[in-house]
Amino acid sequence: MFISVLELFKIGIGPSSSHTLGPMLAARQFVEQLLQPAQHSLLSADVFIRCTLKGSLAFTGKGHSTDRAVALGLHNYSPEQLATMNVNQLLEQIWASDCIHLGNGELVSFIPTAHIIFDKGDALPEHPNGMIFDVVSKQGDVLFSETYFSIGGGFISTVDDISRLEAPLKMSEPISCTYPFSTANEMMHMASKSKQSIAQMKRANELGSLSEKDLNQGIDDIWTSMQTCLENGLKIEGTLPGGLDIKRRAKHLYDQLRSNESTANVNDWLCAYAMAVNEENAAGNMVVTAPTNGAAGVIPAVLYYFVHHEKGTAEKVRDFLLTAAAIGGLIKHNSSISGAEVGCQGEVGSAAAMAAAGLCAVRGGSVEQVEKAAEIALEHHLGMTCDPVNGLVQVPCIERNGFGAIKAFTAASLALRESGDHFMPLDNCIAAMKQTGLEMSLKYKETSLGGLAVSFTEC
Repeated sequence: MFISVLELFKIGIGPSSSHTLGPMLAARQFVEQLLQPAQHSLLSADVFIRCTLKGSLAFTGKGHSTDRAVALGLHNYSPEQLATMNVNQLLEQIWASDCIHLGNGELVSFIPTAHIIFDKGDALPEHPNGMIFDVVSKQGDVLFSETYFSIGGGFISTVDDISRLEAPLKMSEPISCTYPFSTANEMMHMASKSKQSIAQMKRANELGSLSEKDLNQGIDDIWTSMQTCLENGLKIEGTLPGGLDIKRRAKHLYDQLRSNESTANVNDWLCAYAMAVNEENAAGNMVVTAPTNGAAGVIPAVLYYFVHHEKGTAEKVRDFLLTAAAIGGLIKHNSSISGAEVGCQGEVGSAAAMAAAGLCAVRGGSVEQVEKAAEIALEHHLGMTCDPVNGLVQVPCIERNGFGAIKAFTAASLALRESGDHFMPLDNCIAAMKQTGLEMSLKYKETSLGGLAVSFTEC
């Protein structure tokens, strides 16, 4: 099993990896399919493109900007491009248009308000985040169709992918990896046998397809983007978009801490840093999926604290992110990081496990201690629901990242004070998260049909 650190951490825009980045990538891929010779003859002024959103994408897609993401993807924009663009201005132009300019110079009709359908009927059986893209004639006949699933963290799958694989991910075959671990137990066994750290094994696996220069540059770019996002969030005041009138709080909290640092503790700093990231995410600004957008504040907050309060080095940053990615890959492969599939335990819980592992590793923890740190952090998120108010990644998501960072920090500290022996293995905890998610009511899996989402009254 191998998922690259550069795939798990993606630079893009908010507010959601599964509801924004995934649909954008699926829409782009659909257009690429249309430009293939087999479909090219279907394209004319007499057809239009339609996208039907199913399951969680239908219920919370408006609040998560899924319709905007689909439109941007169909117009051939990528998340990376948009990170430095004025997205709202671009969307005004798209919403005023009634067609898509394809790469071959042809036009196809597409009116976002008419051709993006929020279907709140039954979800598709394969996954709660489904999208059906159709080329439709003016007579209403479907000429070509493709179904995609946004499976968390900006990863997408087609029907063929998701029905063929147990974990529908784009991964290298095990034979291409120096250390092809697919469980935490295998990871620890390989580390013991090779006398390598988790970061060293992860790096060796990455170098099977990347040069060392490209790998280091990619990781450094991820960290630079994380820092930029966090520091931007610490500078901006105002109200977040979406209609809840939620005020940004990170800058005020950070200014308080800076004005009297003697009274500030690690929890205060971690909350300020994590909330800064997630306020940027909620605003639709540049953010790094870590491993999702809804949980994007946990890892940057813990790593930023390590660098700026504990004098962590650039090499330690790389080791932190490589270790975190190894743990995130295990969770993604053996369970899920999708809130629509397993609730917020799969988002903030996974991020906390990754951050705890990374911090434990760069503080000198053994492989056994790192595994224990990840398990502690994940264990204490089991059962956490995903119930965003109004389908927006704001309440409880922003504060929840702060508490996820605190749990990660605490888990790493506790693991470092002990030998690494513990009762519950990480593999068992990951399995428990998956089973808990399967048994969790649909109301608590990113549909805004239960929990806090229905405990809120609009005035």
